[in-house]
Amino acid sequence: MKQLLFPNNIQFWYETLRSMSHIAYGGADFGEVVATGERIVEGDYASWYTEWLATADRVSGEAQRALAAGHRVSARDGFLRASNYYRSAEFFLHGHPCDPRHEHAYDRSVACFRAAAALFTPVITPVAIPYEGTTLPGYLYRVDDSGTPRPTLIMHNGFDGTAEELHFFGAMAGVERGYTVLVFDGPGMPGPRHHQDMVFRPDWENVVTPVVDFAQTLPDVDNDRIALLGISMGGILAPRAAAFEHRLAALVAVDGLYDLGQTSVRNIPGSRQEAERLLRAPSAPDLDAALEAIMAKDPIARWAINHGMYVMGVDTPRAFNASYLDYTLAGGIAEQIRCPTLVCDAEQDMFFNGQPEQLYDHLTCPKTLMLFTAEEGAGAHCHPGAMRLTQARIYDWLDDTLKASA
Repeated sequence: MKQLLFPNNIQFWYETLRSMSHIAYGGADFGEVVATGERIVEGDYASWYTEWLATADRVSGEAQRALAAGHRVSARDGFLRASNYYRSAEFFLHGHPCDPRHEHAYDRSVACFRAAAALFTPVITPVAIPYEGTTLPGYLYRVDDSGTPRPTLIMHNGFDGTAEELHFFGAMAGVERGYTVLVFDGPGMPGPRHHQDMVFRPDWENVVTPVVDFAQTLPDVDNDRIALLGISMGGILAPRAAAFEHRLAALVAVDGLYDLGQTSVRNIPGSRQEAERLLRAPSAPDLDAALEAIMAKDPIARWAINHGMYVMGVDTPRAFNASYLDYTLAGGIAEQIRCPTLVCDAEQDMFFNGQPEQLYDHLTCPKTLMLFTAEEGAGAHCHPGAMRLTQARIYDWLDDTLKASA
């Protein structure tokens, strides 16, 4: 898709397209996104924060006035958009160390989302999911107040997305189709990372199993029809969990990943074994310098490494790349997945091109590979700009799969 804004910075354009994508389920208005983008200095993280924060403040203020005047629908819609805009504002502020402004924007994003959640019928309920002596934050979406057990989708985001953002990426689409939906932030994801200092862990089954335990206590959940969906980096985390958590009736990877270590070693000369040795070595000054040079010239690498240090809890670019080596479905892990699995693939994925096919090829369970193309407006990583199309195809597959398992 042609870059309508930020012609020289694909990362800024992708994040703008991401906000546009949420128009489909009430998370943005086109004019607000474009007007904000036009004020931003390309490649300037401070400018990005300032302008998105200004838009979010304006929209949330208008929503608050609508609520005070008794205009609940207008307030709900405004709070939803403001939540997404605050999320966007803090997006580029993570690194080592983090810009302290990120906490304010994140907390405002959550507060606005919760204000909107309370205005839905039925309400979207914040939940605290028991997990290793603490809790994980999430939301329960119900079709109605009857307590009827329904097919259920558990959703989590990936490297940088929030539980709140999942409202626009599948949660409301599920409610429209008669699903109970449970979304959550796991370790390394925004809620636990911001407020509980939890970083990512590769053994994601130890995250998902407590969530399934919690889901099975809810009257709105059909325990025999629980599916799991992971987005972006969730496309490796969710399959990892499904390899060991066999209560799942279906799995969706948007988009599928097989081995994050491939991204860590692809710019390091020599064999994979030698690249891994250098990444894990106590000292590798030449590689450290090379990574700094890559960050200086590549906006995607600059953001990914800065954010990666934050979510992995490490303090150097090389340590972040080394951490990725532990996130893999190789060694027979993918082959342990038993439930029917949908692997989504983006024709023009700029992060993980080719990995969905690798995951699909290693699966031994019933499996489907679903390609989204540029011609459909859906060819980018996780298909921003084509939410209605994406959700229709995913939920149609889930409908058919869970019906067969009933």
